[in-house]
Amino acid sequence: MSNIVKSAIVQCAWTGDKESMIQLHEQYVAEAAAQGVQVMCFQELFYGPYFCQVQEAEYYSYTEAIPDGPTTKRFQELAAKHNMVLVLPMYEKEQEGLLYNTAAVIDADGSYLGKYRKTHIPQVKGFWEKFYFRPGNMGYPVFDTAVGKVGVYICYDRHFPEGWRALGLNGAEIVFNPSATSRGLSAYLWQLEQTAAAAANMYYVGAINRVGIEDLGDNDFYGTSYFANPRGQFVGEVASDQDAELVVRDLDLDLLKETREQWAFYRDRRPDMYGPLAAD
Repeated sequence: MSNIVKSAIVQCAWTGDKESMIQLHEQYVAEAAAQGVQVMCFQELFYGPYFCQVQEAEYYSYTEAIPDGPTTKRFQELAAKHNMVLVLPMYEKEQEGLLYNTAAVIDADGSYLGKYRKTHIPQVKGFWEKFYFRPGNMGYPVFDTAVGKVGVYICYDRHFPEGWRALGLNGAEIVFNPSATSRGLSAYLWQLEQTAAAAANMYYVGAINRVGIEDLGDNDFYGTSYFANPRGQFVGEVASDQDAELVVRDLDLDLLKETREQWAFYRDRRPDMYGPLAAD
């Protein structure tokens, strides 16, 4: 019996306003559904610009409650319509002053499964995220979806191997890393870190980045979204570094078992020796 999951990630440029950005992603969902896609993830803060290039309180207006906000509910209906698991990276307001960089996970029947809050928050030039986000406080959940066990790790998180491993230990089969990443040193790391994480933890990784230059700064987002398999290899071609693109790939979940039997990394871990890693 085939254990193939048709999966999609999408990279695109800022359209100029929230509603048109949401409508654009609704179109991408419909396009993916026409290709038989079963699970799909959008880019980081998908319905807005990457406003962390500046520090301005006006961008707090992009926040929504999750799951009770309008965008979550809107895409719950779309998920149910197309029988598709959706991962929605958004700007979450828990209450006034408690704001998070979050991804909601919607099952194929439209039910809300839960959320992941970005754990590691950068505060460097062009990425002033501590102005906008509180660090995540919900651990590393893995969601039991219609297509298998799905985890999320967001952008800057990818530089920290501990979360990747926690997701693997929690049973993840596919981990999505929605991002907003600009050219420079990170372009080299982009195709290194996430393929290495896929190999080290023996699961699939969907790496998503936006494209284009936005008015708020000089960050040039370079796309090149891709899927990596449990051996750290690209699944198909890497996406364009300039153009919007819907990336659809077949992920063979049987490869997880095969790889984990070849490379017994989980068996050979030595958590009894890792105590200093958790020290301050």
